[in-house]
Amino acid sequence: AKLFQTLERFALLKPDFFSCTYGAGGSSRGKTLDIVSHIQDKYQIPAMAHLTCVQHTKDDIQHILEDMKQRRINNILALRGDPPKDNPDYKLTADNFAHSCDLIAFIRQSFGDTATIGAAGFPEGHILAPNKAFDANVLKGKISAGADFIITQLFFDNQEYYDYIARLKNLGVTARIIPGILPITDYNALVRFCALCGTTIPSTVHAIFKPIAADPQATLQAGINFAVRQCKDLLEHGAPGLHFYTLNKLSPTDAILQRIS
Repeated sequence: AKLFQTLERFALLKPDFFSCTYGAGGSSRGKTLDIVSHIQDKYQIPAMAHLTCVQHTKDDIQHILEDMKQRRINNILALRGDPPKDNPDYKLTADNFAHSCDLIAFIRQSFGDTATIGAAGFPEGHILAPNKAFDANVLKGKISAGADFIITQLFFDNQEYYDYIARLKNLGVTARIIPGILPITDYNALVRFCALCGTTIPSTVHAIFKPIAADPQATLQAGINFAVRQCKDLLEHGAPGLHFYTLNKLSPTDAILQRIS
């Protein structure tokens, strides 16, 4: 109920689209598709369902895609997904897709030109990639497999994004690379999260947020100010839009949008 109230208010901001995440191993698959259908039907705003292939067989994926077709869901963010934390010995088999590019190719084959497929990009390189050049070639493979556009992982140094775009252009990638923005609202939680996903926290961010970590209101305001500067700079340098990781909360994304619109 709280999520639907938040969606109601977000819809008033007229976003280009909503995206809806996917539980580990498909644990929230039904809810993901239900929410995407609700958004499309009630608000007439495009909605994109995340889809991961870890812990799903190829037959599972085929059934999920058929379910999407029946629900008229044709915007998909194709992801590999993280291995299950409660099963450290989890191993892929021949019945699984090993990489997101394999999943992308399968979706494209199943939907043809009727689907819009997004993929994940990593300006600093994926945490498992040996270097940034290797990561950029993996991204190019996702585009070749059928992805239409890219949403990046969060980052706080815009130069990482600009360098990423340059690497991809050198490889002939011309698809939209939409920067992923995570407004900072909790410094300590941010430090823990970035350690897990491999995102660098610049010294400028530490300098701003560490001294006020115990003050939620000061952190919120500083987070809005930081995001506004980051977003304005990205748009001025040609970013094709912004994708906010809202964590199901209207604030502070609504305040940031008001400042940059």
